[in-house]
Amino acid sequence: MANNNEEIFKNVISHAKEYGFVFQSSEIYDGLSAVYDYGQLGSELKNNIKTYWWKAMVQMHENIVGIDAAIFMHPKVWKASGHVDGFSDPMIDNKDSNKRYRADQLLEDKIAAYETEARIAVFGDKPYIESGIIHDLNETKFQNHPKHILAESLQIEMDNALKAEDLSRLKALIEEHKIQCPVSKTCNWTDVRQFNLMFSTQFGAMAEGAEEVYLRPETAQGIFVNFLNVQKSGRMKVPFGIAQIGKAFRNEVIARQFIMRMREFEQMEMQFFVRPGTEMEWYKKWKETRLKWHLALGTDPAKYKFHDHAKLAHYANAAVDIEYDFPFGFKEVEGIHSRTDFDLNQHQEFSGKKMQYFDAEVNPETNKPYGNYVPYVIETSIGLDRFFLVTMINAFEEQDLSTDEKQDSRSVLKLHPALSPYKAAILPLTKKDGLPEKAREIMDQLKFDFNMAYDEKDSIGKRYRRQDAIGTPFCITVDYETLENNTVTIRHRDSMEQERVAIADLQKIIGDLVSWKNLLG
Repeated sequence: MANNNEEIFKNVISHAKEYGFVFQSSEIYDGLSAVYDYGQLGSELKNNIKTYWWKAMVQMHENIVGIDAAIFMHPKVWKASGHVDGFSDPMIDNKDSNKRYRADQLLEDKIAAYETEARIAVFGDKPYIESGIIHDLNETKFQNHPKHILAESLQIEMDNALKAEDLSRLKALIEEHKIQCPVSKTCNWTDVRQFNLMFSTQFGAMAEGAEEVYLRPETAQGIFVNFLNVQKSGRMKVPFGIAQIGKAFRNEVIARQFIMRMREFEQMEMQFFVRPGTEMEWYKKWKETRLKWHLALGTDPAKYKFHDHAKLAHYANAAVDIEYDFPFGFKEVEGIHSRTDFDLNQHQEFSGKKMQYFDAEVNPETNKPYGNYVPYVIETSIGLDRFFLVTMINAFEEQDLSTDEKQDSRSVLKLHPALSPYKAAILPLTKKDGLPEKAREIMDQLKFDFNMAYDEKDSIGKRYRRQDAIGTPFCITVDYETLENNTVTIRHRDSMEQERVAIADLQKIIGDLVSWKNLLG
């Protein structure tokens, strides 16, 4: 199973580069570790994912608004948030390879390896989900398998060590389970220690006397420091939310798994401000709402699961991750956290400005207004780059189309039409006899409403295959019959079926199929 999944992941990465979705940053200079560029199709797909999130989070809610806060913030912001003193990961070095790793990730990989061994032993060496067959992980035989029991035991021990911040115990677990360095294949480890992840730089014209500032490690603080500005200028009433999409920066020591973990990444976050005492009700609501958003794209529900945090952050009273079953195991894609009133209280203390809200609604228990209070916060935070990877993995298929007569295959990205970089491709059958001119005429009619592709190079079959590979849901072929009766052939990516339609109907046909209503309605 592991080899199968590794092959799938490698193929997705290769496909992403070959077709212009993702490139290694500064590749001509041998690249920059854990930094990637989005190519011509990747940037389109990324923007469409942003639009899907923004529409679902802001446009569909009257009590949620969006902002765009600056990357640079006053240094006191990060002192108040706790990042200056406490934003670190447990790191461990292998003495033979001189490579550095996150201790918790080494242990998580070992847990995943144990689970894989148990799955193979019980279900055979097959992918976890194949042709609609889903392994029943609640089956007694699987639950009682020694490797599964070992995995659960290690998970509990690791969670307890992280919760207690017991670094020596983390090292002991690595040694007890004989975890090797992937490079040196030895277990010659240093002690575990904490490593701060924030990038710092100088703010000012002169190096001498310049103030030290940080590249933000998260986007949430830009929302918290603007709480009063947005509330007052927008006349917002609790409960209300503030959403933001923006870049964040973390000096990750571990560079691995493609765009899964990067030093420069993008977050889509929403902070929802609620009345104290109602936070758990809203926490549950947003937990359900966010999973529904993921599944609306048609992903198999078995590929997602909730993972409740055993170790809560110092500011939280509840936290859960939405995890996706990547080829390398279940990993976090989105987090939902009940942050209490920690952030606003901290900024109130460090800034000296009151971060309170006056709630004029009458409390039925006292028959008096709720009055002044610091709101509690429910956070939803999704990694845009991680969800981009989820989208690519879900959509990518290599299909064998061979028949008795000939060998044939195709690579296809079955992206939801609303997310596809191009909504349709215009393909003249030949480059002569007025077909390109007619095709350009159709292109000019449609390009104002849809992002369109035009291609007249190579045979029509090769052009179909290229559009399949980049996820274009529809190909519109302009042929000699088009010149006679103003009809075209529209080919559907997923089924490869073709139908004859009038040019006059294309706007509505494409519009209906790629509409955001199909996801948000």
